Amino acid sequence: MKTDQKQLHMPTVIEAAAGIRDGRMTPLHVVEASLSSIKAHNSTLNAFGDVYADTALEQARTLTEESEAGLYRGPLHGIPFGIKDLFSTAGLRTTKGSLTGLDNVPVQDAPIIRRLKEAGAIILGKTATTEFGWTGASTSRVFGNGRNPWNPQLTSGGSSSGSAIAVAARMVPASLGSDGGGSVRIPGAFCGAFALKGSLGRIPTWPWSATEMLSHAGPITRTVRDSALLFDILSGPDPLDHQALPAPTESYLARCDQPLRALRIGYCPTLFETPVDPVIASAVEAAVQNMARALPVKVTTLTLDWQDPLSTFETLWVGGRGVAYGKALVNQMDLLDPGFADLIKRSAEYDLPGYLSAVQQRAAFANQVHALFDDFDLLLMPTLPILPFSADGVAPEGYVGQDGAVPWARWTPFTYPFNITGNPAASMPCGFSPSGLPIGLQVVGPRFADAEVLQFCAAFEALAPWDQHLPRLLTQ
Repeated sequence: MKTDQKQLHMPTVIEAAAGIRDGRMTPLHVVEASLSSIKAHNSTLNAFGDVYADTALEQARTLTEESEAGLYRGPLHGIPFGIKDLFSTAGLRTTKGSLTGLDNVPVQDAPIIRRLKEAGAIILGKTATTEFGWTGASTSRVFGNGRNPWNPQLTSGGSSSGSAIAVAARMVPASLGSDGGGSVRIPGAFCGAFALKGSLGRIPTWPWSATEMLSHAGPITRTVRDSALLFDILSGPDPLDHQALPAPTESYLARCDQPLRALRIGYCPTLFETPVDPVIASAVEAAVQNMARALPVKVTTLTLDWQDPLSTFETLWVGGRGVAYGKALVNQMDLLDPGFADLIKRSAEYDLPGYLSAVQQRAAFANQVHALFDDFDLLLMPTLPILPFSADGVAPEGYVGQDGAVPWARWTPFTYPFNITGNPAASMPCGFSPSGLPIGLQVVGPRFADAEVLQFCAAFEALAPWDQHLPRLLTQ
């Protein structure tokens, strides 16, 4: 089948799956569309590092022949994905965003990669990440600083920077990311994509991480239903992850099509008295009012007396990553991002009693959060209190706390708390700033209520869809 250039648009995952099944498109069409978009925009946005164009085209031709013969390897047959360069990919370089890892080629796939392949997906390339995923900004010595498709002068957020850029810029139908303090939700919010951090252990992670009690794996997509389909495929236990949860007892995608039951919604305009940009506050407030009018929900505005668990998060993050990576990289410190090198140096200030105290504080904070869901079904708040800042920065200019060991945590006070607690938390677009930047609304559910979070987000998406909006650079 000859490729029609008019067909070289980027479908969503569900559109691609349906189109390949009914013959309206082929895996070759979708891969060609991805490579065309990468060629046009990657040099500006720095979404991808390694791109496997020849291999992907060869696989696409084979999968096209199979689909035309009525043979399908799985629900993702022939659909190309971007893979965050923290995930181990057998035979494919995994730099982890570090100059110290330029020659690192794993021999084994991570469970999430194996499941993606088994479902018929094509790995198109590795997407940019900050060094070892250490920061919520999008700076990178390996890939070049990630740039926001809505304004390339600004950050995309991180650490799953390239994965969010690739989805928002229509380079791939979807991508994989990871989240240890907000790393799918931060770039999701800044780039106008949907990103769910499932309950801790929902999607298995491997290799082992020194911050395993904070770290989640998951997709970044354009729509809620795409994410639900991928959670159906990627969830479930794996012997490589001792924290992995049992297999889901229902389809997340099917749940998105069920009528929404009456829900008790707690709405927090802010947490920890953090100032929120008025533009963000206004957009989130308008979205919540829209929900209250159109959905079967009772919204209660909350002012929570929780104490900011920043010191707990910082101890777990710095103590875990700093000690683990510091031992391995002691002779390569000059190759590291200065911020990450500083984190390693500061890890020497932490001791075992302090670390164990943070573990205890984590449990106490989690108890508070879990208790809230006795009275509420879901919790809503802005994903972030700020709009994107310079792509070359790690924090907004003049933002308090830039001299800390984890400077990015100072401007992400609404994301990392739910890594501490392990709750499912999604960021979905809810509006735009006057300058055209996306704004994210965060939806947090009780532990294990991933299906309810997805169902609610799908109901809001039907009420106020966002995928029809395109960054200006894609329309020029």
